[in-house]
Formats: sequence, C-alpha cells, structure tokens
Amino acid sequence: QVLLVESGGGLVQAGGSLRLSCAASGLILGIHIVSWHRQRPGKQRELVASIVGSDVTSYADSVKGRFAISRDNTKNSVYLQMNSLKPEDTADYYCRAEHIIIRSQYWGQGTQVTVSS
Repeated sequence: QVLLVESGGGLVQAGGSLRLSCAASGLILGIHIVSWHRQRPGKQRELVASIVGSDVTSYADSVKGRFAISRDNTKNSVYLQMNSLKPEDTADYYCRAEHIIIRSQYWGQGTQVTVSS
C-alpha cells in the first residue's frame, strides 16, 4: 500500500517559517517527481514547488525566494521549507508523487498551514 504522509503544518505568525515533510511508504520517492500543492480557502489547488531527481526544482512565482523544496532519499522523504510566510500562504498543503516512467500518481492527505497577520 502506498502512503504519502505530510506533517509539519500549523499556525505561525507572518514572517515566520515552517518546514513541511512528506514521508513515503510503499514507493521509492527517488524515482518520482515530487511536488507540493496547496489549496487556499475558496480557491483551486495549485502547484507550489516540484523536484525532479535531487536538485532540479521549480517554484510558483508567488513563493520563489521564500520556499525551498528538497529531498532525502535515505529517509524516503521530501521537504518544503517555507520562510517569510504571508497570510496568503494559508492553505492546506499536499504532497504528490508521480513515477518518472509509468506516471502513476499518489497524493497525501494534506497538512494545514495557517499564517496569522
């Protein structure tokens, strides 16, 4: 059974930081494109950041320079370091993994991030 489990969400003041984790079981994250998505209240889910391999990353314009995605294959985990948080970053954050060849996709259950002004 494939599981992606996000953690690290919570309540933080504007300007603060959080580090989200996505831990996988039942699959090897190292052979997946892993991305973080978020769904803000009343909005559609949107792509925040993605990582291919160990160092090919991309970011939404709204988080560039503030967020950093990384992975640790020894822990079968991917992380999202979020700095300089803004109230508009408040959302449910989801981890997604897509196999680099067969394109099977998996989602985590999400973790809530609330940034107070």
